[in-house]
Amino acid sequence: MNAITDKPHRGTIFVEDAEVVSQQAYPGEQYVLRLRAPKCAANAKPGSFVHITCDPALPMRRPLSIMRVSRDGTIDLLYKAIGRGTRLLAQRREGETVSVMGPIGLPFTLDPARPRALLIGGGVGIPPMVFIADHLRQDRSTAWKPFVIMGSEVPFPFKVTPSTIMVPGIPDGVIGCMPLLDDWGIPSRLASLQGYAGCHEGYVTDLARIWLQNLDQAQRDEVAIYSCGPTPMLRAVAQLAREFDLPCQVSLEEFMACAVGGCAGCTVKVETETGPAMKRVCVDGPVFDAYKVFGA
Repeated sequence: MNAITDKPHRGTIFVEDAEVVSQQAYPGEQYVLRLRAPKCAANAKPGSFVHITCDPALPMRRPLSIMRVSRDGTIDLLYKAIGRGTRLLAQRREGETVSVMGPIGLPFTLDPARPRALLIGGGVGIPPMVFIADHLRQDRSTAWKPFVIMGSEVPFPFKVTPSTIMVPGIPDGVIGCMPLLDDWGIPSRLASLQGYAGCHEGYVTDLARIWLQNLDQAQRDEVAIYSCGPTPMLRAVAQLAREFDLPCQVSLEEFMACAVGGCAGCTVKVETETGPAMKRVCVDGPVFDAYKVFGA
């Protein structure tokens, strides 16, 4: 165990030799890697990520968001092979072992007073939204009403199917969903500029705006936004939240070396009570109040 205790949430960071359970390939060089990492699985929360060794010949780890944890001690990671490290990781096969450090980072803070959780994920920012959805469906303490909107400019890393769950206010023909979420009884809709069947032709924020405009004020008062994706998308999500005066949390995507706060290579400017400050995405985040990152 590697417990780092100078911050409370860093006391449950573990280093494990994780067994590769499966590796599924999807179009667009996207992969879902399932690892048996029981300590990480037992302590992960929506928004947590891991720092993973991609290959024995490559000492530098890569940060990957956790998409799902299971009671059997496995974690699912969705990633896109875009560089040497992730392309080496894509070569890992069932039965092999990879070193995993995690779970790392401050998670999302879910507000029971706003049960209409609007979850917006873009590209490899999709995993934390699936993790939140899975958490909410298992939380019986609140009557959660999540709605998930996902965007991608490459084929989605799942087979898009027509949803069996109707969503009031969503345009006719926008029926594509993530099948896993539909199976969980959680409505989801997809957006893209690539003309994919069943998807909204536009940005995730365009579709979210349509949905929000079709809620009455009492319903909008129940909404909180949670999001992860590329920085331009998150900036647009923050603007959307301001437009409707909604609380919004974002999980930032940044390159990082150590992932435990030592190198300060993943810092971002954040507004604090005492003025602007540079915060480390790995341990001060990755989840931040959107208004503090993108302005009030």
